[in-house]
Amino acid sequence: MKQPLDELLSHPRIWRAHHSPRDIQTFSSGHPSLDQLLPGGGWPRSGLIEILVERWGTGELRLIVPLLKYFSRSEREVADGRGWIAWIGPPYVPYAPALADAEIDVARVLLVHPRDDGEVLWATEQALRSSGCEVVLSWAERAADQSLRRLQLAAEENGLPVILFRPVRSLETASPAALRLHLAAGKQARLAIVKSRGGRPASLPIRDLFGRTDA
Repeated sequence: MKQPLDELLSHPRIWRAHHSPRDIQTFSSGHPSLDQLLPGGGWPRSGLIEILVERWGTGELRLIVPLLKYFSRSEREVADGRGWIAWIGPPYVPYAPALADAEIDVARVLLVHPRDDGEVLWATEQALRSSGCEVVLSWAERAADQSLRRLQLAAEENGLPVILFRPVRSLETASPAALRLHLAAGKQARLAIVKSRGGRPASLPIRDLFGRTDA
């Protein structure tokens, strides 16, 4: 019979330092230089991913285009049909022709326009707990620790990735996210891995990140 400590340590949401990053289930980011730095070689297949930016529109969507293309591929098999790519509270209305040019299935893009951050976080959790979404993108200026923990839990329990875009000032507070990135703009434009489960902090210049995929 297992002792209480053994039961706790065997729980799937407990990460232990000796676990290899190779055990982490991932999707390729589509950016080889980034995959080399991420535990398991890509985005976590489930859990909260935070992307922190200095201002909206500084390359954060370009960063995730390959992931959205993956969810748009017609040959993918999904047990209960192909789900939504949910966009919750985007600061700008996505430009459909640009999405189509990037091979993203616009017919499966679900737009939700909440009135405030509270509604953004609520709608995000509902999308994660529904059976109709495959990936959830969300934008929030502010998010309490309890709300972030609910998103992390909902994403892990339902086996979905949720990407939450937040302002760079959010770096001042801790986060339960499985992966936390900082996209810095300007002359020293870099993508920094602030936190990654099973990995270490790292960074790379934006020119190295996008240069290889655009060549």
